[in-house]
Amino acid sequence: MPSTKKLYCITKNNTNPAYEGARIGASRIAALSDFEVIHTFPDIPDDTSQQAQLIEEAIAARPEAILLAPTHPSALDESILKIRKAEIPFVYFVSNSENVQADTFVGSNNYSLAVSIATYLIKDLAAGSHLVIIEGNTNSPTSPPRTQGFLDAVKSQPSFQVIAQESGFYQRQDAKDVFEKIMSQHTKIDGVLSANDFMALGVIDAMEEVDIKIPIVGVNAMPLAIDAIKEGKMKASAAFDAMKIACASTLAALRILHGKPVPKLIDLPVDIVNAKNCAAWDLPYEERALISWNDVI
Repeated sequence: MPSTKKLYCITKNNTNPAYEGARIGASRIAALSDFEVIHTFPDIPDDTSQQAQLIEEAIAARPEAILLAPTHPSALDESILKIRKAEIPFVYFVSNSENVQADTFVGSNNYSLAVSIATYLIKDLAAGSHLVIIEGNTNSPTSPPRTQGFLDAVKSQPSFQVIAQESGFYQRQDAKDVFEKIMSQHTKIDGVLSANDFMALGVIDAMEEVDIKIPIVGVNAMPLAIDAIKEGKMKASAAFDAMKIACASTLAALRILHGKPVPKLIDLPVDIVNAKNCAAWDLPYEERALISWNDVI
């Protein structure tokens, strides 16, 4: 018989494969403890009003706990406060509200990972290189610190320039469209810093259509990006691994339900994944290794 113990997991969209990894990870961990995860997401990617409605529906369903990756740092506060008032345990993952605290927040330091992956790209580029930054969705809590990390890493190299900085909204097609515009305006582009892998793939799509190859890095270490790294299309990715984060979030929720202590912040380390070390990530999400609570803490 299916489990009657349910968790609700509310992600930002159904377009970015990183969130599919998150959903798979949460379900795999939950199943080990005989829990079922109900997954919901906005039909319109990253739509705040739709996600607010999904939060209301989750509260009405009275699950054992709610896992939430909010699309905005403050616009959902009214809905999130209702979770608190309903006394349903809940966990933020990937992003959080600035004003309403959950039982815990599981993520990674977006600024630090951006500095690390940008530095990785820059070290192999010549002095005076021209760089392009493809930002994420400006409403997302993860995007501003990643952009700032990119900018600060470039500023540390006085001869380097950011010649274009545009939002790809964390989506592949949007990133492709915006990079096509950038290429039409700039003849010298030496490297691209993309705030996630999905957008990096869109940039690669644009480059392949005109038969050029520019070094590019991304964030998430998702399977499609690992393929691109192995094929030499992408230089590296910072492993802000949504599956691992969701696994840790589910483990935290289960501990809370069993009355066990959980820290208010769980900040997972981030690795730089390249062609030399990508074997551990070179698996579909269904086959990637699960983590234990000892791995989390």
